Amino acid sequence: MEASVRKQVQRRAGDRCEYCRLPQASDPYHLFHVEHVRARQHGGTEDPSNLALACHHCNLHKGTNLVGVDPDTNAVTRLYHPRHDSWEDHFALEGPRIVGRTGIGRTTAWLLQMNSEERAELRTLLIALGEW
Repeated sequence: MEASVRKQVQRRAGDRCEYCRLPQASDPYHLFHVEHVRARQHGGTEDPSNLALACHHCNLHKGTNLVGVDPDTNAVTRLYHPRHDSWEDHFALEGPRIVGRTGIGRTTAWLLQMNSEERAELRTLLIALGEW
């Protein structure tokens, strides 16, 4: 991937994970990934409209998935799409937890394990430091 495309994606995302909103500065040991929202194996392209900035945690849990199972309804549900969806429509921050407001939000938060103990502890610290 060209450096200019990577910089464009980083700028657009405000140097935050577009899934869990973790700031890159809070994770200096892991360079955030420019990931394919729709994986190449599913026909996704290198076009910036298909690219998102993702922390290593979210990207590794998302993998090539386009859908998951809503933990509340057991319905197969598409994942949050950073280019098409509004974060605030699908997620809310309640203390250090990211809560899904919709099936898309619940499914994405569950599949990407956004509220793992490690992630909740990190958000608690960042909130206390005023960096969230």
